[in-house]
Amino acid sequence: MTAAEGDRPPLWGSPAQRVFLAVQTLSALGDSFAYVAIPLLVLHSTGSVVQMGAVTGLTGVASILTGPFAGVLADRVDRGRLLMVSDMARCLLYLIVPLVWAFATPVWLIYTVVPVAGAFSMLFQVTYVAVVPALVAPGQITRANGRLYASYAVAGVAGPALAGLVASSAGPATAIGIDAATFAISALGIRFIRFDATARPPAAAERRRPREEFLAGARFLWGHPVLRPLTVLLSVLTFLTYGLTDLVVYLVKHELGHPDATVGYVLAVGTVGTFAASAVVARLRRRLGFGVSWIAAFSVAGLAVACLGVARSVPVVAALVTVQLMCTGIAGICSMSLRQEVTPDHLLGRVTSSFWTVHSALGPLGAAATTAAAAGLGVTTVCLFTGSAVLLVALTGSVTGILRPDTDERPLGETV
Repeated sequence: MTAAEGDRPPLWGSPAQRVFLAVQTLSALGDSFAYVAIPLLVLHSTGSVVQMGAVTGLTGVASILTGPFAGVLADRVDRGRLLMVSDMARCLLYLIVPLVWAFATPVWLIYTVVPVAGAFSMLFQVTYVAVVPALVAPGQITRANGRLYASYAVAGVAGPALAGLVASSAGPATAIGIDAATFAISALGIRFIRFDATARPPAAAERRRPREEFLAGARFLWGHPVLRPLTVLLSVLTFLTYGLTDLVVYLVKHELGHPDATVGYVLAVGTVGTFAASAVVARLRRRLGFGVSWIAAFSVAGLAVACLGVARSVPVVAALVTVQLMCTGIAGICSMSLRQEVTPDHLLGRVTSSFWTVHSALGPLGAAATTAAAAGLGVTTVCLFTGSAVLLVALTGSVTGILRPDTDERPLGETV
């Protein structure tokens, strides 16, 4: 941060900011229900970890294909309405599952509904990143992202535990129905928020060449000396870790022999790490700088994933998931804040979507490979390999541009 925080307005001091924080918490609660309920529904219906990975992979493909269009929409139409439409669409899509499951259990429906919901989730995430700088002062972006992560942690602690309990007592389909209700309430809350950022007409060159509009975000990423290597490194890390939740679910249920409720408890305890990340990230980035914070966080996350391979008790698994989520949370908040700080507002949607599309591109393949390897080789081998690879990739960052000394000094909106 470049200015004293004491000179800034109070963070989340306005009604619009507080409502935004509340509806984001609700939306995160819905995501956390799906985080547990969907893998459990697939596992209950098929008994296959490979099919769990297939659903995760298809959802990732849908998100990747949506990414470029989501960025253009976020830069061209009303961002508040996009958030509302995304939540309502997810509400309706997830509501279909418990309604149909009351009469039949067609697994194909999961393969249809969940990826489409993933596409709307990508639209929501891109737009959400684009509206944060319009709600807070520039010097408070890292703190604001940290507070939003904290709200997600609160939802994440309650959501997986509740989803596990509901899945145990009433079935995973019912938990998905509750998920749909949270998105409906979130959409209603967004209706009452007024955002400063509005739709912007494309520049003359972009009107003449639509392809230029889609590629503007990617060009900005490629031309930035920090965002370019960061995107490459995160692409590899996403491939390695995209199926990690499925591995934890499989480890707790099949290799350790615990019920659905225990899965929920483990993932709920793990999300406490996200809360811890939100509490320390602004201070850590200010003291160590972006590059050191990012590299150190992912290095420790890699060690935690490797240790999951030899963990044989639920408390140890929960502790390691907590450490892993804390570290990836720190790295994620830092990288998101950096993008928001260095990207001009009129490009923020497209830069965000390009970043996520590129670094998520290998995720579906990673999820399929990880779950298939776990089915054949066991979770121990896969976790040891994955954790070691994450550590190696993180350390590789020390020889790239993300350690540039001016990373944290570039003012908001400056182009490169």
